[in-house]
Amino acid sequence: MTADTETSSVFSEMLKEPAELSTSRGSTPEVRATVEGVLADVRKRGDEAVREYSQKFDKYAPDSFLLSKEQLEEIVARVPEQVIEDIKFVQEQVRFMAQKQLESLSDFEIETMPGVLLGQKNIPIEAVGAYIPGGKYPLLASAHMTIVTAKVAGVERVAACTPLIQGEVPDATVAAMYLAGADEIYLLGGIQAVAAMAIGTESIKPVNMLAGPGNAFVAEAKRQLFGEVGIDLFAGPTEVLIVADEHADPFIVAVDLLSQAEHGPDSPAVLITTSEELGRKVIDHIDTLLVDMPTRDFAAPAWRDWGAVHVVKNLDDAYALADEYAYEHVQILTAAPREALEKMHNYGALFLGEGTCVSYGDKVIGTNHVLPTRGAARYTGGLWVGKYLRTVTYQEVVNEESSAFFGELCGRAARVERFEGHARSGDVRAAKYRGTSLDWSDHTFTS
Repeated sequence: MTADTETSSVFSEMLKEPAELSTSRGSTPEVRATVEGVLADVRKRGDEAVREYSQKFDKYAPDSFLLSKEQLEEIVARVPEQVIEDIKFVQEQVRFMAQKQLESLSDFEIETMPGVLLGQKNIPIEAVGAYIPGGKYPLLASAHMTIVTAKVAGVERVAACTPLIQGEVPDATVAAMYLAGADEIYLLGGIQAVAAMAIGTESIKPVNMLAGPGNAFVAEAKRQLFGEVGIDLFAGPTEVLIVADEHADPFIVAVDLLSQAEHGPDSPAVLITTSEELGRKVIDHIDTLLVDMPTRDFAAPAWRDWGAVHVVKNLDDAYALADEYAYEHVQILTAAPREALEKMHNYGALFLGEGTCVSYGDKVIGTNHVLPTRGAARYTGGLWVGKYLRTVTYQEVVNEESSAFFGELCGRAARVERFEGHARSGDVRAAKYRGTSLDWSDHTFTS
């Protein structure tokens, strides 16, 4: 979702508008058809289909995609020691945050009437499939976010897939998956990986839930499989929105916008500011930074096609307009950034103050970077330990008088709705525990 300046309730002056767009951030008919075909083929032919698609898209079709313990240890040994130390540190931050989230959830049992016990339990999902993207960037952090969080939640089996990158094993990514605690690691990517985990094949047992980001084909595969399995989020291209006042450093604002635009050519980067002067300086800095930015092939079209700069009259309007965008990442670069905690409602994650940046959340700080996009922040948060749990309820009535009371109540309530079968389930308990007769049967209960 992008706020429509023509229908927005907030007036803003646009210093930069998105270009006329020829591409969509949503799934195209071609993508949908391709995914549908691959899923159907994997259902029909299992491992054979998975191997053929892996050969077609990744030029890789081994006898087994599963990495053995010996292979994993060999791969981890190839990763520089500093990288391993950094992976372990970041995973400890993610683990600590997930553990605190888990502690905020509690099982309970209450007695609402004599002998009437109602309870709640949080039960981990038994098997999760974690997709760790490859492509242009080896996304180690996605292993931390999906696998570590699942294991903290108590998920018994985490099957994780990642593709080769330009024909080579992504050693650091595999090391991150291994150190995160994945139970099975497959060198397998794309639609075929998601299909194999969700549907199951001769060699890969199916999972109950899929988690992790991916390209348009992976996202569409998750969408089509939702219902058959659970998913973490309907994720789209990365989004960043910065709210800045006149106290912000325009160079830092520019750098931070481009840090997210480099995710892909359809990744929006939006600035909402109370200072026209700052807005113009940010645009100038971006134009200069893009000239020799190593990832300009992605960042430049993202800024050209999706970038926007709004000038509003005050911060209340800035927060209101930001809420209309409901973006994945919202960065607050103002004199009093914590004000946004009270005044904003729709965002995947907030990043408060100059000392914080979205890249910290993406890579190292410990909060989860799998977040809602395309306006989904209006109704959901991001991936967290609770996504891997099923909150279920149970009930037990051990007091006969209480059961008789509810039996009579159930009979009356169900008959209002014309559910005679439901009513009779209540009637028999009232009759047995109070010794009354049934007006629809001559059955009697013996003491």
